[in-house]
Amino acid sequence: MNHPLARTTLLATALCAAVSAHAGNGSPDNPNSANVLTLAVYGDAPYGTTPTDTSEFQATPAFIDSINSDPHVDLVVHVGDIHSGKQYCTEGYDRGVFGLWTAFKDPLVYTPGDNEWSDCHKKGEGGGVWNAGTQKIDYVLDGAGNPVDYASGNPVANLDLIRNVFFANPGYTLGGRKKEVFSQAQYFDATNHPTDGKYVENVLWVQSKVVFVTINLPGGSNNDQDIWYGTPSITATQTAEITGRTGADLRWLDQAFAMAQNDPDIQGVVIVAQADMWDPEKGAAHQAGYEPFVQNIAQHTSALGKPVLMLNGDSHVYRSDNPLSAADPLNYMHPGYDVPNFHRVIVHGSTFPLEWLRFTVDPRTNEPQGSESFGPFRWERVTQ
Repeated sequence: MNHPLARTTLLATALCAAVSAHAGNGSPDNPNSANVLTLAVYGDAPYGTTPTDTSEFQATPAFIDSINSDPHVDLVVHVGDIHSGKQYCTEGYDRGVFGLWTAFKDPLVYTPGDNEWSDCHKKGEGGGVWNAGTQKIDYVLDGAGNPVDYASGNPVANLDLIRNVFFANPGYTLGGRKKEVFSQAQYFDATNHPTDGKYVENVLWVQSKVVFVTINLPGGSNNDQDIWYGTPSITATQTAEITGRTGADLRWLDQAFAMAQNDPDIQGVVIVAQADMWDPEKGAAHQAGYEPFVQNIAQHTSALGKPVLMLNGDSHVYRSDNPLSAADPLNYMHPGYDVPNFHRVIVHGSTFPLEWLRFTVDPRTNEPQGSESFGPFRWERVTQ
């Protein structure tokens, strides 16, 4: 089979066999379906203002019920950050969120945020801080003298925990009705990039003539470049984490755009990631770690010539814009780009009332770019 992904460096034979076995709008690959698709998109939730604040956690069942009661919703997407930067990283909490999500009646696609793994080393999240006097890390301990965080806040260990809890079945979504997706853990270049197989959280699928792709891109920490525990210099382990994940993410984006580029029926691409790569609060210097992603997306979007929309969280406040447009006020964050067929939406999060985005794909429409629509996409904010 001459499938678009088979013409890339992925495991062509295995992927072609997988595609041949699928049919129908619930499969990972069904570009010919013109069905209208509605997603409920949210993120940066449930949040707490302190390690013991469970108000949003307790409000989540009713929030889930409100999404379940919408007859138009077909799929739920969480853009990352399942707790705030003021809450601890514990296995119990992660499993608690997993338990909440079993109440979704529709499939749930989740991409990790920084607060549940890459920022777990920070003192405010229960990790620790470098002590220049003792030349050791002072970990946050409970009353019994034990670390409050899972693995003392080690980011790599916490990412492994996230994978064990939320991605135990590669190629399948969470939520109620399981949906099959392509996972990078299943389809990667084992010869040239064998470590790409670790990134089970990176998925893609084709639905309603649109390619959807998620990448593990943590916000808040400059693509995980805030030095762990504030030690004097970055460790080899952290450098390897940044290099390995960044490379895997970029290659996964390459594959998603290859699918879109090589299939004339595809009407657009949706990228889902946690990081706000144009957050003015962080400052341009802090955004440097995201430049490879901005460049990749800009180049692919320009070459595709069709609507590309990015959904992210991270900065918590709803925003609809095109920071890749030279006329956009945030273009200075990553200057030198002017890509008119790109748009991004920041999903509002972290505050009451809990909110989600009703995001609709209609491949039969082609709306001009606006604040609430673009190409086959349209969206509206919904509060509980």
